[in-house]
Amino acid sequence: RNKEHLEGKFIGDLHYTKDGTPIMIIGHHILYGKVVELEKPLVTLEKTVSEADIDTNNMMDVDQALESRTEYRVKSIIFKKIMFKTRPKPIIVMNKAGDS
Repeated sequence: RNKEHLEGKFIGDLHYTKDGTPIMIIGHHILYGKVVELEKPLVTLEKTVSEADIDTNNMMDVDQALESRTEYRVKSIIFKKIMFKTRPKPIIVMNKAGDS
C-alpha cells in the first residue's frame, strides 16, 4: 500500500514468556508466536567496494589506478525465525471494582 520503508522504524515490542513463547505487542494488540528452525540457514551479506591495491611506482596505465574491487562480507547467519500465525488480539484492561 504505502511505499514508505520500515527499515529502522519502531513496530512494536518483542517479549518472551517464561516458557520461551515469543509475544509481540504492537500498539493495543498482542500476537503469540513460536520459534521455528529454518530448513536452510539464511546468510546476510554486506557489499563493500574498495579501490584495488596498485603499486604507483610501476603504474603503466592511468586506467589501472581507477579499478575497484567488490567484496561481500558475511554479517550474520540466521538459523531460526519467529512465526506469528494467528491474528492479533486486542489488549483489554479491566478496571478493578474499586477503581473508577
